[in-house]
Amino acid sequence: MQHRRPAGGRVEFLYEDRDIIAVEKPEGLPVIAPEGSRTKTLYDLVTARIQRKNPRGRAAVVHRLDRDTSGVMIFAVHAAAKQALMERWNELVLERCYVAVAEGRFARDHGTFDTWLVENRAGTVYEAAPGSPGALRSITHWSVLASNGRYSLVFLSLETGRKHQIRAQLAAAGHPVAGDQKYGAAGDPLGRLCLHAVLLGLEHPFTRERFSFESPPPESFLRLAGARA
Repeated sequence: MQHRRPAGGRVEFLYEDRDIIAVEKPEGLPVIAPEGSRTKTLYDLVTARIQRKNPRGRAAVVHRLDRDTSGVMIFAVHAAAKQALMERWNELVLERCYVAVAEGRFARDHGTFDTWLVENRAGTVYEAAPGSPGALRSITHWSVLASNGRYSLVFLSLETGRKHQIRAQLAAAGHPVAGDQKYGAAGDPLGRLCLHAVLLGLEHPFTRERFSFESPPPESFLRLAGARA
């Protein structure tokens, strides 16, 4: 079953039942608050939605997007759903796809990043030799959708879901995500990290129904890379 909404600047609820909620996260909104902060979060907004039907209910986080990444996310509605999703996450998630605007022009129009990533104490992820302590194999399939030379619009499909996987691999390839100064981007043309989760395919943890939750990339991404809307 497909669920899609136009991209926008507010939280869109794509789907909900008694076990899961799918939302479209805007950029700039954290999933959970940093320690000691009282900032508004996506978790708070989803919890408020749940509490309309169950005043004691609370959302449960099963995966995350970076604060400045936008797109599709899933929350569990209750503890049993959270446990079922987290225990079988790699089995239940059928597809995870993103669109990014990356700096520069790629030498090829498609390929696969198959590298090992490790996180340092500062929270930065970088490529390491296979088998390095703490390193995890990370696989991303990519294809260039459009390019104007300065920027390229890239479609990325994840086989693994490591922290900062796309950001670190694109940076290591010499094409950091536009606006990603943490990973060496030269500029910030849109005032945001140019990364958007466009699709999450999921098998329901209890009913086994298959869903495809979709969110189109922001039109600003297309314009920046010279793509046609």
